[in-house]
Amino acid sequence: MLWSRTKVLRRAPGEGDERGWRPLERGCRYSDWGLRQWDFGEIHNDGPTNSSVLDNINSSDRRYIMKILIIEDDPSLLESMTAALKKDGHVVETASDYPSAIDRLGVYAYDCALVDIMLPGGSGLDILGYIRENCRKTNVIIISAKDSLDDKVRGLELGADDYLPKPFHLAELSARIRSVYRRSRNDGDFTYRAGNVVLDPDTNKVTVDGKELPLLKKEFDILAYFMQRPGHLVDKEVLAEAVWGDHIDQTDNFQFLYAQVKNLRKKLQESGADIELKAVYGFGYKLKV
Repeated sequence: MLWSRTKVLRRAPGEGDERGWRPLERGCRYSDWGLRQWDFGEIHNDGPTNSSVLDNINSSDRRYIMKILIIEDDPSLLESMTAALKKDGHVVETASDYPSAIDRLGVYAYDCALVDIMLPGGSGLDILGYIRENCRKTNVIIISAKDSLDDKVRGLELGADDYLPKPFHLAELSARIRSVYRRSRNDGDFTYRAGNVVLDPDTNKVTVDGKELPLLKKEFDILAYFMQRPGHLVDKEVLAEAVWGDHIDQTDNFQFLYAQVKNLRKKLQESGADIELKAVYGFGYKLKV
């Protein structure tokens, strides 16, 4: 049985159907609880994605972890921005019009959204309003050819974190994203600490009691995700989407995730780390200090 694409679910033990799921209203305001969209092959037309393909996504070195939604209707600019941000190591998803942008924001959670003002089907400023009402943790950078003072003022008053007029250099876009992230996370400090473990996204290094702990890229990404959310219960689907991308919901199992988490837990234990990725049966994982 397949759920329709508009059915958003939240695992609630003891509630709902026999699998412990019950339907919830669409909206990324629930993303911290773990959303799951049960569709297969609908968002991307290239069919189900297996773990070997997923492992090759975003293979460039990652300085810091962000899941970014680009909302832009110019195909060439969209392609260039996507390539540049993936090269920076980010997980990048795209939308080219107002309806598809709202659709994605209603299902998935993002660290940052790059929003063009003039879009087919609606205004980017309305998307900004939707984000601020429903997805308060999502940073927003407006990217627009409308470089008027009124647009800038309105966008910033609606809650945009930055405004980047077109045309712009991709290096400046990366710098703006980094600046927004720095201001909104950890009081401007990229370093994350939990117990005797320190993770530095700037250098891609993890240390335990001052001694470097070698990690594979996905292991680093998973640990960084949890260290940014200490004590939070994280659904395995949400974790997979954050590290591998939205199209993860096309796969029918999470063995690739289980393997990475198992290896990471083993390395943390052997290094003497006093933190633990604790499995929560029927849901996902939680970082225990």
